[in-house]
Amino acid sequence: MTTAAQPRPAPQNRPRADDPYVLTSAGVETPPRSLALALRRIGPGMVLAASIVGSGELIATTTLGAQVGFTALWIILVSCAIKPVVQGELGRYTIATGHTGLEGFNRVPGPRLGVSWLVWAWALTVLLTMLQVGGMYGGVAQVLHLVVPAVSVNVWVAVCLVITISVLLGGGYARIEKLALVKVGFFSLLTVLAAGVLFLRPGAISAADLAGGLSFHLPVTGLATAIAVFGITGVGATELVQYPYWCVEKGYAKCVGPRDGSAAWVARARGWLRVMHLDITCSLVIYTLATVAFYLLGAGILNRSGLVPAQRDTIQVLSRLYTQSLGEWALWLFYLGAVITLYGTIFASTAAHSRLFADAVRVGGAYAMDDAEARRRWRNRFLIILAIIPPVCYWFIESPVQMVLAGGLAQAAMLPLIGIAAIYLRHRHVPDDIQPATGTTIMLWIATLVMAGFAGYYAVAQIR
Repeated sequence: MTTAAQPRPAPQNRPRADDPYVLTSAGVETPPRSLALALRRIGPGMVLAASIVGSGELIATTTLGAQVGFTALWIILVSCAIKPVVQGELGRYTIATGHTGLEGFNRVPGPRLGVSWLVWAWALTVLLTMLQVGGMYGGVAQVLHLVVPAVSVNVWVAVCLVITISVLLGGGYARIEKLALVKVGFFSLLTVLAAGVLFLRPGAISAADLAGGLSFHLPVTGLATAIAVFGITGVGATELVQYPYWCVEKGYAKCVGPRDGSAAWVARARGWLRVMHLDITCSLVIYTLATVAFYLLGAGILNRSGLVPAQRDTIQVLSRLYTQSLGEWALWLFYLGAVITLYGTIFASTAAHSRLFADAVRVGGAYAMDDAEARRRWRNRFLIILAIIPPVCYWFIESPVQMVLAGGLAQAAMLPLIGIAAIYLRHRHVPDDIQPATGTTIMLWIATLVMAGFAGYYAVAQIR
């Protein structure tokens, strides 16, 4: 066994000057000095939020609320609160070293088969989450079928597939970020509004309900759903691995430049890390508000009505989240919001996974870091493959709820492994001059232990 990274082959094409994956002294930039300027440079967290505020919130979180009422509210809060520290440390590693996330995973000790065991574990998790993305295709298609009944659900799934491939082929980071901002802003605001209206309804949500939801009790009924929700709400396992790549494509690592040991490099690195943490904080606020809002709507409306989303009635049941809080007039807003939310997640996750699989091929030695053309070719190949698999899964299973929950359980199992990797990289490969504070390191260890505790609890419960 060895932990050495694979040697990089010589580039076959001339490196592009604007390639964010290649760090040069010509690309360095002084970090913004004011909050206003820093806010203009955030973006990776918004792309991540576009992935987060999707199936986990609209389908899994509301289903958990429908099953167990307010009991599991604390799970939602813990899930959203503990993972950003892992996210930040993975981003720190990439910005400081210029290595991608999977390149970092490839340095983790353990068995190897071309690449590290952890890269293979990540790839398996992503393939399992194709069920989750397939559930999103089904959710979008069910909405569109309600709007245009003459077109079947399966045909609408095919239409969404064609649109996804057409829009993403050749699309760069800027296009993805703009669409993510539209998606996150629209449906998050609408859902928080619906939850706010619910608070104003007498008897809908009481102080006792909220207190019971913070009792740190794992529900026996709906345990699998609770663990799946923990896996995909907040920053899920796949989003944790995606985040360093969006930081690279936004240009954070290129602005820092290659590490030369100078005081100027340390100042730039710390400055852009502050921008990254601001980006993480802004996205944390957005997806936490949206996730809690979805959960309260599921517990306050669906649970009290005795409704749980099932195979073919997922969208009809979920539409009550809006019609019973805002009124029947909000049905069409829900349809629009559901399409934007679910399809936005399909769009963002497919874009991210195609980039990561292309990089996994590079980490395995297929092409050099500075071969932008090879990266583009591999990205487009995986984009087509990863766009096709989820719709095929839906055509065979046709149950958005079960498909999303299956993906969530896979992510819950992967979370502690990512935490362990973040700890290893923090202690062994992050440069000494930009190490995190002691408090951050303690929080990283705690987050990893909590994630391992949830995964272990579920495994033991299933065995018993």
